[in-house]
Amino acid sequence: MSVLGKSEIVAALTRLGELAQREGLKVELLLLGGCAMVLGFEARLSTRDVDAVVVSPPDRAPIRRLVETIAKERDWAPDWLNDGAKGFVTSLDAGKTVLVAPGIRVRIPPLEALLAMKLCAWRDDLDIADARRLLSEIETSRQEGWVRVAKYLQPGRELKAKLAFDDLWEDVHGST
Repeated sequence: MSVLGKSEIVAALTRLGELAQREGLKVELLLLGGCAMVLGFEARLSTRDVDAVVVSPPDRAPIRRLVETIAKERDWAPDWLNDGAKGFVTSLDAGKTVLVAPGIRVRIPPLEALLAMKLCAWRDDLDIADARRLLSEIETSRQEGWVRVAKYLQPGRELKAKLAFDDLWEDVHGST
């Protein structure tokens, strides 16, 4: 498995819901990272994995088992769905729903929370491109935009995020 496109992601998440429903479970996921960009904003064609927080059920063991089942069915890495990005999550606020199927509901964080995660991570060109795309969606003043993003920042990364935000703001919106 090298990359996952929108259709593969939707099919795998739908399959997860189907398997969960067979076991009497209802799955709710909060997608993060590249997958949120693919499904929530169509800002990319693909991602390497599905970063997500399992909001429900509270016992994640059955979900991990079902994820492994899907990995075997599709010949994917067993961690195709993982919570590796949860360290950047400061809130489980849910934004728009990107998938509803039997047994599963999938949401993304609010735009400002996703932008905060990208600004705090700031690892590579993909984070920068994603942050630029998200910032283009903010139609307010620079100050108001920053206030809306700042509440989701990871503690200790505020300065890095503010500098990145200001640079991107000028690229996207100009100096206003």
